[in-house]
Amino acid sequence: METALVVLYFAVLLLLCGYGVHRAHLVLLVARNRRVLARAAATPESIEAELPTVTVQLPLYNEATVVARLLEAAATFDYPRDRLEIQVLDDSSDETRSIAQAKVAELRRTGLDMVYIRRPNRVGYKAGALDYGLDQAKGELIAIFDADFIPQPGFLRDVVGHFRDPKVGMVQTRWGHLNRNHSMLTSIQALMLDGHHLVENRARFGAGLMFNFSGTGGIWRRAAIDAAGGWQHDTLTEDLDLSYRAQLAGWRFVYRPDVITPAELPEDMSAFRAQQFRWAKGTVQTSRKLLGRVMSSSLRFSQRLEAFFHLTPHFAYPLMMLLSVLLLPALILMPATDPRMMLVVDLPLCFGATGSLATFYIVAEKSQGRTVWDAVRRLPMLIALGAGLAPHLSRAVYEGLRSMSGEFVRTPKKGIIAGRYRQHAELPWLEIGLALLSAASVVASIETGHWFAAPFASLFMLGYSYVAWLVVAEQVLVKRAALARASEPPAEAVEQPAMPRAA
Repeated sequence: METALVVLYFAVLLLLCGYGVHRAHLVLLVARNRRVLARAAATPESIEAELPTVTVQLPLYNEATVVARLLEAAATFDYPRDRLEIQVLDDSSDETRSIAQAKVAELRRTGLDMVYIRRPNRVGYKAGALDYGLDQAKGELIAIFDADFIPQPGFLRDVVGHFRDPKVGMVQTRWGHLNRNHSMLTSIQALMLDGHHLVENRARFGAGLMFNFSGTGGIWRRAAIDAAGGWQHDTLTEDLDLSYRAQLAGWRFVYRPDVITPAELPEDMSAFRAQQFRWAKGTVQTSRKLLGRVMSSSLRFSQRLEAFFHLTPHFAYPLMMLLSVLLLPALILMPATDPRMMLVVDLPLCFGATGSLATFYIVAEKSQGRTVWDAVRRLPMLIALGAGLAPHLSRAVYEGLRSMSGEFVRTPKKGIIAGRYRQHAELPWLEIGLALLSAASVVASIETGHWFAAPFASLFMLGYSYVAWLVVAEQVLVKRAALARASEPPAEAVEQPAMPRAA
């Protein structure tokens, strides 16, 4: 049993360290290609008379708290009015419809070509809405912004010059964070997204590897969308799916980290988990759909290898959860006094889990002028949050392997009305159980002298507890709000004031 446990534990750890080595490799690519990245950050010159026609698509679904802000921001684009069209693609079933229609009518009176488009059904969710709008679009370029983003006036002029190169099919820009400092949760999310944009995207673009449109804050050449087979909704990450199909068709992508569009981060754990679940499940679905095609293509080996890591990162979550389960028996059965066991259990866990991760996020923070300390002080909580998300996202991986497509669950936005939209979630019984198991691992690591393992067992315990506590607290608020609404009398039952009698 001890031998089997050592083999299984080491296999899980080795796989996780493989993703860690890949993360370190991305950091190396950023440093190696810094000159390429610096050249790409320059905005290409554009001749006013040659500016292309652009259609801006704004997909909506029940976004009453942010829709007015979005449309007002889109109306400020510094771009010739005769070559700008804005499509409001509204699938909403609540008051967002009336708010959007009124705001579109208001902005149209200023001379802006803004159109309100509503489909007869919601087939295909966001991908279906984008495809429906594309059939009616006037532009040769298609910019896309989600409802929680605030497009900046200079966005279009900053990026359209790249399309003078006929091989460029898409330009992706960086996401900013409106509420980075709202809470510990939002600050960790901001750090995670900074790592994606300022390390992953820069590394892949600089090295000529495949990267993806992030679903918003980017602009497509319409011909690239068509050549790739258009928007398809058989996965929950239609952006990743289209990106790979377009690049396999020969289109080149550009990444601009210096062009930033501010956006709102989810402030509730339940909403954040729902967002991460959709991304994880959709990425697994996309890997099922396209990984074989990528691996059998004529792409360079380095491109195919990076595509593998790009399309499979969420498989680390089941491994992480399994590691936290194996940790307790490993600590009990493997004596800390044996140097060989220390090398197998403690040191790899210590250095493999933190070294590349710390470097990865330090580079992300320094790339935007923030200090090393900004990354280091959040790193323990980032590791803990990753562990805490592992059970939920492991289920996303399983569902992605089992079935394609699924329901597109929107991420609730706070906007100007806190609490207007809240995410319902099941109670986190698995997270609670794993928190208790990890607490036992903390005790066992101290009792058995596995000192290196104690901090990591503590992080597992903290992560599971943190996620479970926030989800439970938020669902109590959801329940209270539902009870309050149920106790309100129906509108028709409200007593009306008596009419005055005739004299």
